[in-house]
Amino acid sequence: MILLDTSVLIDYLKGIENPESAALDRIIDKGIPFGICAFVLQETLQGARDLAEYERLREYLGSLVLHELRNGIGSYEKAALINVKCRKAGIVVRSTIDLLIAEIAIENGLELLHRDNDFLNIAGVVGELKLFDPREVA
Repeated sequence: MILLDTSVLIDYLKGIENPESAALDRIIDKGIPFGICAFVLQETLQGARDLAEYERLREYLGSLVLHELRNGIGSYEKAALINVKCRKAGIVVRSTIDLLIAEIAIENGLELLHRDNDFLNIAGVVGELKLFDPREVA
């Protein structure tokens, strides 16, 4: 199963062409299971231009599978540990939300489809984070 990051979902919804949004289009066409997490839901909703768009997005996002952190406070501790490991490797992760999204992917055994260098950097340090290669779906 695939976890979508906000970076891909926003581009897809706006009709922005790139390898990741094209991959999402093919994932949907082929019926490949995918979902989001609450952080992606929130980031996507906050980008709505008006109430009507907010409601359309909320309805669509509510139809998707929602993945969550599975281990309570331990999940947040593990996300923080990802950051510590990255800093030790000389990598600065700019977003706390990205650390939490990475932890959700790890805990749920999901491949992350993204357009965000933070995830490339995290995956280079934390081997448990599996990234979805957009070329995998043709």
